[in-house]
Amino acid sequence: MENEGGGAPAIGIDLGTTYSCIAVWKHNIIDIITNDQGNRTTPSCVAFNNTEQLLGDDVKRLIGRMFSEAMVQDDIKLLPYRVIQGPNDMPKLVVTHMDNGQQFSTEEISSMILKRMKEVAEAYATKDVATIAGLNVISMINEPTAAAIAYGIDNMLGLNGKRNVVVFDLGGGTFDVSILTIDEVSKFEVKVVAGDTHLGGEDFDNRMVDYCVEEFKRKYEMD
Repeated sequence: MENEGGGAPAIGIDLGTTYSCIAVWKHNIIDIITNDQGNRTTPSCVAFNNTEQLLGDDVKRLIGRMFSEAMVQDDIKLLPYRVIQGPNDMPKLVVTHMDNGQQFSTEEISSMILKRMKEVAEAYATKDVATIAGLNVISMINEPTAAAIAYGIDNMLGLNGKRNVVVFDLGGGTFDVSILTIDEVSKFEVKVVAGDTHLGGEDFDNRMVDYCVEEFKRKYEMD
């Protein structure tokens, strides 16, 4: 696989529910870039104080949903910030920033995280004596295809004709199952995607917390 754009490095961003990361592909080698803390993943969160916004709860699960939806109401109970009903029944996050109360949509919060990922990429490019003026999108690749490529499924199968592959993607906040078709020239085609936007590592944690709370109540007869 050759780099597009005359050998220029390509940047890939994974905007996850709980963590996000960015990688550079150059000379047929993929390297996950470390952030300014030396970590290869950055929490997908944004915090506000009186002077600045701090980039790293998960608003991704609220994106595209109505405030009045039962799932959104369940999520709000577990969030450490206030969520109100905005125009057209869209969720709005209420925060105190620069001593002022401000409201942000879920899309605005996610865009702040994406901006941070761009800054990480620019820092890497500076070290590499390269220049990134902006995010020039070469192409968009869906997560199931990315997972299949990452595990080298196209090279492992020894394809003679088309082959179907099932990919399970269990993340911090969502669970997706996809069926892909891979042909003789290692071309991926996603046939169907299904899943649960409220089934992930955080949900397992919440269930464990609920269990411990009930056990505490039962054992000590206290709420």
